[in-house]
Amino acid sequence: MSAVREGLVGWLTRPLASFHLVLALTGILVVMGLVMVLSASSVSSYDPRTGGGQYSLFFKHITYVGLGAAVFWLALRMPIAKIRGLAGKAMALSAGLLVAVLTPLGSTGGGAQRWFVIAGQSVQPIELAKLALALWGAHVLVAKHHLLHKWRHLMVPVVPVTLVLFALVMAQPNLSGTITLGIVMLGLLWFAGIPARLFAALLVGAAAGFTVLALSAGYRTARVLSFLSASSDPSADAYQTTQALYALADGGFFGRGLGRGSANWGYLPGVQNDFIFALIGEELGFVGCVFVIALYAGVAIAGMRIARRNLDPWIRIVAGTLTLLVVAQAAINIGYVVGLLPVTGVTLPLVSYGGSSILATMALFGILANCARNEPQAVAALRHHGPGKFGVLLRLPAPVPYAPRRRHLNRTSVGLKAVALVKDR
Repeated sequence: MSAVREGLVGWLTRPLASFHLVLALTGILVVMGLVMVLSASSVSSYDPRTGGGQYSLFFKHITYVGLGAAVFWLALRMPIAKIRGLAGKAMALSAGLLVAVLTPLGSTGGGAQRWFVIAGQSVQPIELAKLALALWGAHVLVAKHHLLHKWRHLMVPVVPVTLVLFALVMAQPNLSGTITLGIVMLGLLWFAGIPARLFAALLVGAAAGFTVLALSAGYRTARVLSFLSASSDPSADAYQTTQALYALADGGFFGRGLGRGSANWGYLPGVQNDFIFALIGEELGFVGCVFVIALYAGVAIAGMRIARRNLDPWIRIVAGTLTLLVVAQAAINIGYVVGLLPVTGVTLPLVSYGGSSILATMALFGILANCARNEPQAVAALRHHGPGKFGVLLRLPAPVPYAPRRRHLNRTSVGLKAVALVKDR
């Protein structure tokens, strides 16, 4: 056991360990998603009335993953300074799309207007907005670093802009999108060094606001009530949660085997989307569920490691916030599948079936891997030894070394260093 521990510690001390860890976790999550989407959709996709083939949804998912791989490569290859420079334009574009989706240009379905339909494929602008808010918010906070000791400058303009996005997203309506935007905002402020007392007050206010929103519409109130009393009427609003628990229970310790679950036969609606973790539990059992949770725990460790080891404050804030976004989405999804949270419609990152969510998440992981390549030790290793065979295959340029100009003290969390070296870009 000690030899394994020493080997793991030795591997983690390598300069590019964070980069390789992000690549490995991304690849495993994508493969897990492909396998489970195939199992979940192979039955529901078949429809002789419309000519839908058994693998039609799976082939669409493969297409999204292929496009996502290209987005991942682009985000990985683009210089960090250029990504930061595009943050403002991405923010303006996402805000414009959130406005446009509420016009006749948007598509309506299920009582909501959240999508654009392009060439028969739906695109949700909220996915771009989450990523853009993280990049732009970090840029603003770093640019105002010398004023962050004043709470007004710490909060403005990040909080007001986020509130505007909240209003646009709730007009769709889309509570799950609002929750994820709130997670991004809280992550930005936390990793920028907001005082603990002010953060606690903001957290309480956010919880109260989301509670009001959750109870402000009949269907959302029904979800909350069904969560509080799921056993009273398992055939009504609590139907999905009840069937998900049945699927998890049927899986036992090792599961029933891939393709042998009953949830994908229509007993659990939307199993390939929001409730795919239930199918993982049924077909791969407790072991499969623990494996998936361990993957997201690995993402949390890798992301915090990247934030802690970087000197650029923008990278530190972005890496921490994006990691929080992925892990929080996974926690919310798993939480409501196992009955610990009300159903909100947050997908399981890289595992659930999806289009724009896959593209945005792949871009997120590409940026996270790019941040890992900009760790000082990684920069030195790449410039001294070269990118190696893997880097030559991807034609990755060596990252530009970071030259700090001034110092300032900044409280950060989850192991981030107390002293951040700030560069004006």
